[in-house]
Amino acid sequence: MSRAALAFKARTGRAVLVALAGDGHDAVVIERSQFPLLPAGEMAPYHAAQPLPPQDAHRHVVRSIETAQRFATQAIRDAAARCVDAHHQICGCAVLVGAGMPEWTTAEIIAVHVRMHQAEGELFRRVLLEGVRACGFALTTLPAKSPIESAAKALDVTRGQLDAQLAALGKSAGAPWGAEQKEATAAALVVLGGFSRR
Repeated sequence: MSRAALAFKARTGRAVLVALAGDGHDAVVIERSQFPLLPAGEMAPYHAAQPLPPQDAHRHVVRSIETAQRFATQAIRDAAARCVDAHHQICGCAVLVGAGMPEWTTAEIIAVHVRMHQAEGELFRRVLLEGVRACGFALTTLPAKSPIESAAKALDVTRGQLDAQLAALGKSAGAPWGAEQKEATAAALVVLGGFSRR
């Protein structure tokens, strides 16, 4: 049974998943996909809450967070189960994270448009973090603004070396292989690399 790592990049209302198996240098992509973090037709909880009365707005956001948490945790469990069914052992998960934000209330967030975007980004990243913890997997985090640079540093390789490995993995995996997949893959390599050095 080979080791496997899952990595997640949150987007608005969805998350990108890349799963790698093997060791750092001989890793292969065993899955790349995306999954919803909210039901169809729902994407931006704070934006949807803005026109509502204050109490209704807060209730809407709380319900959306609870729903997103259920979606995230179940999707992580399902991805891990697919890996196990394919005879891989999960050694950890990575999530690309933001810089955090103040503990604003719902009212404070929806009063300022830029805060709504910031809060929604944090919301979707946070439910992935909590989903990994709920599933009991070792958690690795990398900054969402510089994941490939941070991964290269963590792996003690140059950016050029990591770019070459990501390109090779993309060539073998095939399309789609955009920035989201590359960034999640870099994070998964950190999980595998960190595990192999333990």
